[in-house]
Amino acid sequence: MFPQTDRLKVPQQFRQVFEEGRKQVGRYFVTFARPSQGGRSRLGLAVSRKVGNAVLRNRVKRLVREEFRRHWAFGSLDVVVVARTAAAEASRDALIEDLYRIWQRLANG
Repeated sequence: MFPQTDRLKVPQQFRQVFEEGRKQVGRYFVTFARPSQGGRSRLGLAVSRKVGNAVLRNRVKRLVREEFRRHWAFGSLDVVVVARTAAAEASRDALIEDLYRIWQRLANG
């Protein structure tokens, strides 16, 4: 379960992260992150139709949410993950590896 309090939902929240956040680019994802003002980490997802049909988009979103929920330990940040078109054809392991690589760079830098 991924509670509503851990999600970015309002377009203004996304805009703040895009404008003020640090950008990290990976093979399958582009991630923006900025310090959270609420004291908890929150996740926002942007997966466009260019990634694929609804089944593929939802698969990518479920995977990112689950990995964020299970393994996020990089402080309290507002994070927006934008899926690139290549994510639709990537394996689950490749997507997870790309997410961890990006998240490690955010934590270190």
